[in-house]
Amino acid sequence: MSFVSRLLSRRAALLAPALGALALCAAALPAAAQGNYPSRPIRLVIPFGAGGITDVVGRLIGQQLGEELKQPVIIDNRAGAGGSIAAQAVAQAAPDGYTLLLATVGTQVVNKMIYSKLAYDPAAFAPVSLVSNSPYMLAIGDIPGVNDLQGLVAYAHAHPGQLNFGSAGNGSSPHLGIELLKLSTRSYIVHIPFKSGAEAVNAALAGQVQIVIDAIPVIQPQVKAGRLKALAIADARRNAAVPDLRTSAEQGVPGFQIGSWNAIVAPQGTPAAVVEVLSAALGRVLARPEVVARLAELGIEPMPAGVAAYQKHLQAETAKWSRVTQAAGTKLD
Repeated sequence: MSFVSRLLSRRAALLAPALGALALCAAALPAAAQGNYPSRPIRLVIPFGAGGITDVVGRLIGQQLGEELKQPVIIDNRAGAGGSIAAQAVAQAAPDGYTLLLATVGTQVVNKMIYSKLAYDPAAFAPVSLVSNSPYMLAIGDIPGVNDLQGLVAYAHAHPGQLNFGSAGNGSSPHLGIELLKLSTRSYIVHIPFKSGAEAVNAALAGQVQIVIDAIPVIQPQVKAGRLKALAIADARRNAAVPDLRTSAEQGVPGFQIGSWNAIVAPQGTPAAVVEVLSAALGRVLARPEVVARLAELGIEPMPAGVAAYQKHLQAETAKWSRVTQAAGTKLD
């Protein structure tokens, strides 16, 4: 063997252990860190049926996220039990980044407060990012002399228990929204639960209830038609979809703020590298001008991307709704 051959052989022998170690490290890295994630379609589970505000947001974000990640995002609607059915399915899915939940205030915050037993742990998810918030619009039917939020509160104080409101069911966001108003203004208004937000709006149109609250796309068509009177946006700032409608804060009830917010979470144990890929992709999606414009048309606002913003928001929502559910005594089992 020549001198050169012996030298090359010796170098190869010295490098072999290092190369082997590098190969083992590469094999241990998550797929995302190796640039392989996602390599197949992603399933986005939506905890409500088709057509509602959560479904609309999920389909828009899912389509855009699929474009960003170069893989289809398949929408899977799993309605029932305030989102618990969908949340349980995702909590039990493989933590590989291919099954995600479009989470809501119900799945992540309220369900643990109103159900004594849950088939999933709301804390047992890997947060990816907040997505959006749809501030709620408060509207009324025919209540004599009431033209704004303060007028409604004054009427409720003068006629305790004589006003009622409709919601999408016990423990739903519209239900808890009016409970928040009652708590913030020390009012007594009777709750009439229905099976959906659409049924509650129809009840208001029929005069069965006097007050209704829901996302702007649910309420606004009836306001435009003159069948309901909009009193306030339950938010701290006005909404571009209804810029002339004053906020609850402007009308002296700053604590009355509620909307239908969404976030994306993954099963616990999902690799951090996968979460980072998803969070970064969502940030780019939520910054797309066409996405911002489409959400604005519906009165929906993008929320800050990333895990830190999600965790801060969750803490604030937990404190708020814990106070409301305790004051209202809301329990579903």
